[in-house]
Amino acid sequence: QVQLVESGGGLVQPGGSLRLSCAASGSIFSIIAMGWYRQVPGKQREQVASITGVGRTNYADSVKGRFTISRDNAKNTVYLQMNSLKPEDTAVYYCNADLRSLPTTRSRDYWGQGTQVTVSS
Repeated sequence: QVQLVESGGGLVQPGGSLRLSCAASGSIFSIIAMGWYRQVPGKQREQVASITGVGRTNYADSVKGRFTISRDNAKNTVYLQMNSLKPEDTAVYYCNADLRSLPTTRSRDYWGQGTQVTVSS
């Protein structure tokens, strides 16, 4: 089995910072990409940032210049450093991994349980 566990969410004031972590564990052969998504009630889940297994990154326009995604391949962990937070960043943040659990299987998506981020004064 593969598990993704997020941590680091909380309540911060506008302009503050948070660092989210997501650790993947279990049977992992190779990671194609990992990323962060966020969702608020009544809205579609949206991609915030992603990073490939070789380190290429991508960001949503709404977070460019404020958020930074990084990884530690030795720990199968991805991070999201969030700076200059805005109230509109408030959401449940979910970790996603596109990975192969075995060398004989195709890659598929795995999801974490989500961590709440609230930006409010």
